[in-house]
Amino acid sequence: MHQYNAKRRDFIKKAGLLTIGLAALQFPVWAKSIFAFDYPVHNIPEQKNIDPLWIRSLFNRGAVTSYLKSRNELKYIGMPVGGLHAGTVYLGGDGRLWLWQIYNETFEGNQEGIDPKTVSWNDGTTTRKIRPRDGSAYIEPAIANNKRILEQGFAIKVVSNGKTLIRELNEDQWDEVEFNPAYPIADITYSSKNFPVIVHLRAYSPFIPLDASDSALPLTILKLEIKNISRSPAQISLLGWMENGANKLTGKENTGKRINTVLSGPETTSIFSRFEASANLKQTTDSGTMCFTLHKPKATAQASINLWPVEEKHFNLPEIQNAMVTAPDKLVGAIGISQDVEPGQSLHSDYSVSWHFNQPNPGLKKLVKNAEAGFYYASRFKDALEVSQYLSTHYKRLTHTTELWSKTWNDTSLPHWFMERTFLNIGTLATANTYRFADGRFWSWEGVGACAGTCTHVWQYAQAVARIFPELERGLRQQVDLGTGFKEDSGAIMFRGENETHPAIDGQAGTILRFYREHQMSADDTFLQHNWPGIRKAVQFMLAQDKNGDGMTDTPMENTLDAIWEGEIAWIVGLCIAAARAAQAMAEEMNDTGFAEICANYVENGSKNMEKELFNGAYFIHRPDPIQGRRKLGSYNTCHIDQVYGQSWAFQVGLPRILSKEKSVAALKALWKYNFTMDVGPYIKTHTGGRPYALAGEGGMVMNTNPHNEPKPFGEDVSWQLGYFHECMSGFEHQVAAHLMAEGMTEESLILTRVIQDRYHAAKRNPFNEIECSDHYARAMASYGTFITACGFEYHGPKAYIRFAPKWNKQNFKTPFTSASGWGTYQQQKNGLKQVHQLNLKYGHLQLQQLSLEKVENGQIKSTSVLLGNTAIPHNFKQNGNALNIVFTPKLTIQQDQNLIITILS
Repeated sequence: MHQYNAKRRDFIKKAGLLTIGLAALQFPVWAKSIFAFDYPVHNIPEQKNIDPLWIRSLFNRGAVTSYLKSRNELKYIGMPVGGLHAGTVYLGGDGRLWLWQIYNETFEGNQEGIDPKTVSWNDGTTTRKIRPRDGSAYIEPAIANNKRILEQGFAIKVVSNGKTLIRELNEDQWDEVEFNPAYPIADITYSSKNFPVIVHLRAYSPFIPLDASDSALPLTILKLEIKNISRSPAQISLLGWMENGANKLTGKENTGKRINTVLSGPETTSIFSRFEASANLKQTTDSGTMCFTLHKPKATAQASINLWPVEEKHFNLPEIQNAMVTAPDKLVGAIGISQDVEPGQSLHSDYSVSWHFNQPNPGLKKLVKNAEAGFYYASRFKDALEVSQYLSTHYKRLTHTTELWSKTWNDTSLPHWFMERTFLNIGTLATANTYRFADGRFWSWEGVGACAGTCTHVWQYAQAVARIFPELERGLRQQVDLGTGFKEDSGAIMFRGENETHPAIDGQAGTILRFYREHQMSADDTFLQHNWPGIRKAVQFMLAQDKNGDGMTDTPMENTLDAIWEGEIAWIVGLCIAAARAAQAMAEEMNDTGFAEICANYVENGSKNMEKELFNGAYFIHRPDPIQGRRKLGSYNTCHIDQVYGQSWAFQVGLPRILSKEKSVAALKALWKYNFTMDVGPYIKTHTGGRPYALAGEGGMVMNTNPHNEPKPFGEDVSWQLGYFHECMSGFEHQVAAHLMAEGMTEESLILTRVIQDRYHAAKRNPFNEIECSDHYARAMASYGTFITACGFEYHGPKAYIRFAPKWNKQNFKTPFTSASGWGTYQQQKNGLKQVHQLNLKYGHLQLQQLSLEKVENGQIKSTSVLLGNTAIPHNFKQNGNALNIVFTPKLTIQQDQNLIITILS
């Protein structure tokens, strides 16, 4: 999960850097609780005692999430509002931008996390030091006011009835500030009693599913509306400002000059910011340019302005076209407009901030050869001014489509809170956790600045990227998994690409499943055709790890819990079975019948033996190696969070069952009984050593528990990785929530997802930063999988197949969906004997050969009709129980803004 070479692991064990309580100085604390026979007693209550009214409320549509100044909920908020792979720019709760990790300084061992600090935490037994990779931002979240390294903001002046009123758009100067998040867009409202205007700010970066390029612009859009709510006309002036951020970190005394230049065009006014320096300073990571633009003609600009406190004179200063200061002095430029506004009318003004820093961290260049040429966005634009000009040229398309997606995503019958939590983790792509290099290669840490190499055993949990930006995942499969990280001779996939020298068994299996998913999210079979020889080798390597031929992999190999486990381990066995089933499906599509049969035999044997040998009557276990026994670390007879992960993955890609529903549900019920609690406090107080990803008073599902109170439950010679077992890591929890939903355990799924949502409430920490090993952890994007299973969604682009089978509210259900070439909204309604299903395409196009639906209530269908717009569409219809299948011959293409309506009469 976290360490990527043996040398580094050695150092951690010797120096105690993981700070999970196994360091020499803390060993006496652990000696009693782990290595002795009096291992802590399992103390998660079987009866959860959850308020039934609260549970029922989780199913309701509810209200849009709202964070308020009056409830002290704004200080931790940091929503990523820059483009994908363009660093981290946060939108704060009061609308100001902060953090500004755009200078490529983030690097393991240099700067990890969004706030590189170590904090103290008492786990109930002892006080420990917690680093960024261990969850310091969970204990002490970064605060916007402490990380606002560039001056940026807005102020308004209102002249009405002979009075002049001036206010900045910040938390201090308004009675109420309301933050409404709907990633990728946030809306902020500023209001005060007896004040003549109300201000609305909308902020985002262009975000268009299926368009990874135009979603990766290094910029933030800030759209303002100032509405006159008084009964009198008012003259309203707006002033926006932005600091020149070029060489912000290295621009010391006698190093150069900061320069701002005003550039006016027919539709825009911009302040272009740069740094004039010696040649050596131009090679620093913060060497680059910025641009502050008002997307409106006839504005007034000051290339240099001294603002504080903001006064009336600042709104009436003469224009300054050029300005220069000597480093390290700040240079702040401002752009303003003024307008007479009648009662009930508004002043509208759209600003943007763009940046361009194309010098990767030297350490990153050592890790990834692709980094030498710089970043993808810099291959498209020479500087921040070109970025701004591109936005201006395509402003209507970029803003309209982004807002259309946001509207589409939120135009649903599913709960607001659920849509928020299952989607917002894709914001990880818009942080310093991910990069896209000039040649198009996608690369990532596990969490910001921690654990290199787009790790297969972490990223295979993340379901969001492949559904929203499938080209990124396809590129990763081809450039890394079958490229720099692939061993042609053996078929092994190095689990951190060129940053590792061996595979991880779960990463290998998960990547095979991802190949199948990426094929499904393609418009045709080109991806599979091109990559099948490599995929086949990767599958053969995985199958070969079953040494005794029983379909249950038994080769000791590293996994996401950073240890080499021995024996037959349910979660790894099941994952390999699921991967073999995906391989069988791909082989069948490739007409590779011999290999399909090999995979099918593996699946049959593995499924049979896993259920027979690894199911203990309540849940699936880890059977020890017959020679080594339980000497090394393992889960053995304990209840492990990922025990039926393979079946969970199978649901994500529409595979047939690999485990019986009876035993899968039994395992999930055991996890609920033994691992889930509405208050982790008592558990982490006695089971010490885990990192703090859930605290006393917060709910969660613990990674691995010992419900039968066995002595030495995790082996004789346990190692530092044992600390993981006592944690609540949200990526694993989301995986379980997705599986619970798929199996019809909807209530439990929603509860588990909601306790994560509540752990990240803005009153306590940043809602947009799910933490594991450092910030914005990639595994947390597993949350999208719960959305997939809530909709009963399946999709296969080359087969032009799509399915919907919602888990609740079946009589009036509405949801967004994405496909290989388009996205839109699906809706089903039941009214009497009539059942109506609609596909409304909002963007791109959708090819459709087969549509699979469900009958809302039992009974036979009498007739069906299909309309595309006003045109009747011929089709073949088949009912099998409640499953309804509609086949279109020839294949149907739904274009943007077209509506497909299926009417079914009973």
